[in-house]
Amino acid sequence: MRVPLSWLREYVDLPATETGRDVQAKLIPAGLEVETVEQLGAGLTGPLVVGKVLTIEELTEFKKPIRFCTVDVGQANGTGEPQEIICGARNFAEGDKVVVALPGAVLPGDFRIAERKTYGRVSRGMICSGDELGMGDDGSHGIIVLPPELEIGIDATKLLELYDEVLDIAVTPDRGYCLSMRGIARETAIAYGLPLRDPALLDVPAPNSYGYPIQVADPIGCDRFTARTVVGVTPEARTPIWMQRRLQKAGMRTVSLAVDITNYVMLELGQPLHAYDRTRLDGPIGVRRAAAGETITTLDGVKRVLDSGDLLITDNSGPIGLAGVMGGAHTEIADPVTDPETGIVTGTTEVVIEAAHFDAISIARTARRHKLASEASRRFERGVDPQAAAAAAQRCVDLLVLLAGGTAEAGVTEIVAPSAPHTVTMPANHPDKVAGVDYGRETVVRRLQEIGCDVYGQDELVVTVPSWRPDLFVPNDLAEEVIRLEGYENLPSTLPKPPAGRGLTERQRTHRRVGRALAGAGYVEALNYPFIGAQVFDQLGLDADDARRRVVTLVNPLSDEEPALRTTLLPGLLGALRRNDGRGSHDLALFETGLVFRPGDQPGVAVRLPVDRRPTDEEIATVNAALPAQPRRVAVVLAGAREQAGWWGKGRPSDWADAVQAARTVAAEAGVELIVSADQHAPWHPGRCAAFHVVVDGEQVLVGHGGELHPRVVKALGLPDRTCAMELDLDLVEKANEGPLKAPSISSFPVATQDVALVVDATVPTTTVEAALRDGAGELLESIRLFDVYTSDQLGEGKKSLAYALKFRATDRTLTVDEASAARDAAVSLAADRTGAVLRGA
Repeated sequence: MRVPLSWLREYVDLPATETGRDVQAKLIPAGLEVETVEQLGAGLTGPLVVGKVLTIEELTEFKKPIRFCTVDVGQANGTGEPQEIICGARNFAEGDKVVVALPGAVLPGDFRIAERKTYGRVSRGMICSGDELGMGDDGSHGIIVLPPELEIGIDATKLLELYDEVLDIAVTPDRGYCLSMRGIARETAIAYGLPLRDPALLDVPAPNSYGYPIQVADPIGCDRFTARTVVGVTPEARTPIWMQRRLQKAGMRTVSLAVDITNYVMLELGQPLHAYDRTRLDGPIGVRRAAAGETITTLDGVKRVLDSGDLLITDNSGPIGLAGVMGGAHTEIADPVTDPETGIVTGTTEVVIEAAHFDAISIARTARRHKLASEASRRFERGVDPQAAAAAAQRCVDLLVLLAGGTAEAGVTEIVAPSAPHTVTMPANHPDKVAGVDYGRETVVRRLQEIGCDVYGQDELVVTVPSWRPDLFVPNDLAEEVIRLEGYENLPSTLPKPPAGRGLTERQRTHRRVGRALAGAGYVEALNYPFIGAQVFDQLGLDADDARRRVVTLVNPLSDEEPALRTTLLPGLLGALRRNDGRGSHDLALFETGLVFRPGDQPGVAVRLPVDRRPTDEEIATVNAALPAQPRRVAVVLAGAREQAGWWGKGRPSDWADAVQAARTVAAEAGVELIVSADQHAPWHPGRCAAFHVVVDGEQVLVGHGGELHPRVVKALGLPDRTCAMELDLDLVEKANEGPLKAPSISSFPVATQDVALVVDATVPTTTVEAALRDGAGELLESIRLFDVYTSDQLGEGKKSLAYALKFRATDRTLTVDEASAARDAAVSLAADRTGAVLRGA
């Protein structure tokens, strides 16, 4: 919300010495985010005057069209003689009134005006456009053409209100009333302790039976509709300069007088309005829900297919507007058209004003559904004062009568759904308990009355919330108002006193060790947003019944494209890998630890926890029971080179084995032995996918997968070829931990190494062979390592040779050759039984 200081002074008698910075310093402690204070007219000095174009001579000998003009500026130039000025703009004619910068003037950007010879003539000044004066473009993309009744030679800086300050306020969603001058003025008046001149306090005629007919079929979507009619409007009437400038300063462009008036009143009172050309309306105005498949062409010229949840404004011809969002093109105010032969101006002469109050949720959903955010929808979805509709319509009528020469018809239509003011019962000392400050009843009552509440009672206050504050529902909301107006900066700082000796939990220490281990292995941590869209599951190739497709959907997501909470870490990590690869970083190894969200079979409803005391264990348990399961995961993604090439060697690319090794690294930090086996699981390549199991309470539990991604997934997500990934459930891995890590014992006796090469079918996983060798070797086996995989025609089709190095060691003696050989033979025998392995060369 852009707030011109000169406009704000109309409603609050600020001291003359107060600057925009001073007002900013008052409003920020009151909870308003005043982002900037713009100094309009900074660097601008006169003389800047109104002139009348007397003659225009077209200079055609140059590459671009140039005009040599004489302009009457009265006595402003000290001589009374016409001022000779060179100008390239084409949007003005002889007899027009324009803004002239005379020699000696300085325009924004330190552009100094002086007499100078150009295009073979001497130019003594400059005819100005809005951009050149720092006003912004008025839509003409050219010179400012002023109303013909203005006096020649008067000061244009005052006429155009070029010197001003504008506060740019970021209004939070709960403070919708501040999207108006009325709301900002109320906050300013409270901050300064000054009275407010409420612009909504107008004499409004009572509704009667002969106003424009209105039919509201959905009183929940529209609980109030006011209609007023003004006839005899002058089509050629122009928006006065003071209104144009206020709209420009507030960030809106001028369109036509009727439309500008509705926008002006919306900025003033916060009530969106719409103006209809009565001659284009067909019968009564109605409010109803759309029928699926209905269409409407909105004011932006777009034909839109409607949803059954959309609230419509209609007449007998069908939809004429998206309620609270944007009007239809069919009934818009007509632009004035001048007949070239007769000079008669035709256009809209009869205007119907709509001032209605619509359901905030309905408007918000319609605006998002059609991707059609407007100034009206922005206000309705944040809360508009329903009691201001009649005053806004009256203000609009008054301005049309004053500025457009119209006549207000006596008919007043007002349809109101029955409702009662919202009341909140609150202990008088509730704000004291919330803030930890003794405010006292008098202060609480005074502050609530300042924001417009009616307060009754002594120890127990009954507070009637004002109609412009729909965000005040419960006692905590009222307590917040008292606290912010008394000043957040006045709250005492009380540091908590944590009990000594607690430190990090074992779970926290494990997570930190995992992060340090992965970082030490060359991975870079990437933190991603926990939001995903349904389309990513198709890109990952998940089956229709895959549990990862069941998501928790947010009611108010940051992005409509990602409305759900993640069920896997991979989409965010793969997106980060894709972005970095696209920016030239091709050798990537990323990891992330974080929560995923798995909904239960029945959605729970969380209770509202108190803030004036510690929640009970039962209340906390109820909240936790309503939440979805949130296991902590760890995931890695790899692409490009795992080992760089250089003078030391050729290097090597990352592959599925690196993803498996990352899982082993994580498990080792948790003190758990990982069981690796072949598997087929989306989104991994069916022949290069490993499943990870751990033993929990004597049973093997699946904790994750790793390997190379499926080529279709790589293509769908735009990833580098042969991208690999791994994901583990850290919580399940921790459950397999049998206690504190034990340091390995180191034997002082020598190791006995035995190498063995086994020929197996190519389809047999190496991990299966390794598990068999490990089980068969017994307690003397210290380590086992696969150091070679060999295939050739000599081995036979569909065969491979696996060479393992087995290290044997005893803790109490030196092993004999026979003991080591016996252990090796036992390992080979068990491998042969389980996998059909045969000693190579046997």
